[in-house]
Formats: sequence, C-alpha cells, structure tokens
Amino acid sequence: MVAKIRLENITKRYSNKEDAILENINLEIKRGEFFVLVGPSGSGKTTLLRMIAGLEDISMGSIYIDDQRINDLKVQDRNLSMVFQNYALYPHMTVKDNILFGLESRKTDKEHQDKRLREVSQMLGIEKVLKRKPKQLSGGQQQRVALARAAVSRMPVCLMDEPLSNLDMQLRTHMRREIKKLQQDLKLTMIYVTHDQTEAMTMGDRICVINEGKIQQVDRPINIYNHPSNQFTAEFIGIPKMNMVEVSELDLNVKQATYVGIRPEHVIEGHDYEVQVDSVEQLGMDTMFSFMLADKVWYAKWPGQHEIKIGDVIGISFKDDSLHFFDQDGLTVSI
Repeated sequence: MVAKIRLENITKRYSNKEDAILENINLEIKRGEFFVLVGPSGSGKTTLLRMIAGLEDISMGSIYIDDQRINDLKVQDRNLSMVFQNYALYPHMTVKDNILFGLESRKTDKEHQDKRLREVSQMLGIEKVLKRKPKQLSGGQQQRVALARAAVSRMPVCLMDEPLSNLDMQLRTHMRREIKKLQQDLKLTMIYVTHDQTEAMTMGDRICVINEGKIQQVDRPINIYNHPSNQFTAEFIGIPKMNMVEVSELDLNVKQATYVGIRPEHVIEGHDYEVQVDSVEQLGMDTMFSFMLADKVWYAKWPGQHEIKIGDVIGISFKDDSLHFFDQDGLTVSI
C-alpha cells in the first residue's frame, strides 16, 4: 500500500545552547508523490531525511507514516528503503547478494526472492552483472544496483540522499529518467534530497526549498520558478540565477518594493537601457551573455544563435509582466 508522510513541528538541535539545525518543519507528502527537498549545502535537508529514516534523533515534533507516529520506531521497523550518495554496497558480495541482502535478512522465501530479482534486474538493465562484485562495475551500474536493492524490498516509502552526485552529467541525465520511471512503476512515495536544482525541477511532483533550517516554499516546480515566495527562492531556483537589484537603481516608480528581480530569459532586445557586453557563451540552442547595469553584473539568455561579441553595445528591455518585486525582508510583493 502506498504511504503518506506527515511532519509536525519538527525541530533539531544537537545541544540546548546551539541554534536549531531545523526549526518548526511542517510538511505533508502525498501518497505516491515524488517529493524533493532542495537547498544549498548545510541547509538541513539531509538531516531532515535522516530523521525520517530514524538515523537522527528528533529534538521536538512528530513524524507520521500514514497515521502511525514513528518517532520511537527503529530504522528496520519504519517500512522504508534508502539509497545514499555512496551506494553503500558490500564489496565482498556479488550484485545479486547485495540486491537480496534485505530480503535474506527478513527470511523471505527463495521463490519470492528470485521473482523480485528478475523483475528489478530487468527493469534496471543489470541482468548481465548479477554475478559481479561492486568493484567490477561502473558508477552508473553501482547506482542501479543500489536502486535495485531499494526496489526489491517493496517498501512503500523510499528515501534518497544525493544519489546522483558522484556521476558525470550525461549519466545523471539518464539516471534521472530511470529513477522517476522506477518511482512511477512501483508507485512509491519518494523523498529525494539534492542541492541540484535541475534534479529538483525535472523530477519532483512538488519541491520544498530549504535554507538555514527553515522551509522557504513548497509547491510544484513550475510554480516555484514562476512565482517565488521570497528573494532567496527566486535567486536559488534558476540557471543562471535571477538578476536582482534595488528598485531605486532602475528608476522604477514602485514604492511598495525594495528589490526587483528579472530572470535572464526575460532580458530582451529593446531600447530602455544601453549596455556593454562583458562575456558571451554560445550554447548552440541559446546565447548567454553578461553586462553591467546599476553597478552589478547581469545575465541575459536569448533563444537561438546571436552574433554578439565582447565589447558590443546593445539595447535591452525587460519582458512585460516579468518583474518580481520583494520588500526589505525579501518577501514577494504583489504590484
């Protein structure tokens, strides 16, 4: 049965004298949802995942899987599987034995073990490496074995902590699709931790942006991109990041806001400002360049290929209805 997860007022401190690592976290992850925790290093996202797993104590608050409070349950009693950054494969065991280790520990009968092994090895394309040891595998193959071990358990909840960070970019792109397909095929409730916003945007049904132990925003990826709730989220989500300056620097007649943000793709050809190009990156399908405006470095990203050179002076404007306004505390302001 697919599970839902609820976190109520979760706080984590390592001592009473320290500031909270996580403070007053309230979340509900829906049944069968691919839920991503994303934030910079040190934001508390991995600590939160480890608390759900039972690997970290909870200072305050409660965690529920369905309607069962699991704060005091041991790791093995929480009915969940885990995949970590380092894969955690046993080097002396074959791939087959690594995958089946959990089932062996729970004394699952041999027939069920063989059936599940066939299913997940075919699903992940590792049938031909079942007799090998982990050291004989590529990074991508090791990752698939770790995924297979989680999948074969048939646990309704799967926790993943930066599982793709050790892979090269091309393989990460491929594995993103595989993990998403695995989650959908097995109807898992998945909580996925990453600092990579591309993974968050492309994989998550919803994403939770965390910074300094506090939730910044929870929503569908496209809503967070288009409607960030605060200045941190606006600048953290998006590559290149959102251009941000004080409203007064652009002579905008907006009294309710202190800061204004413009995404690079919303800087367009026009006549409002003349700027000198500082750098150019021809990406094939896009052209990205930087320039100085209001004593800050700005970035623009134009679709297609443009004959722009360093030193060129060009006219720019901002796309209609593309400006994001924030107050002095960094919260979004509607204009």
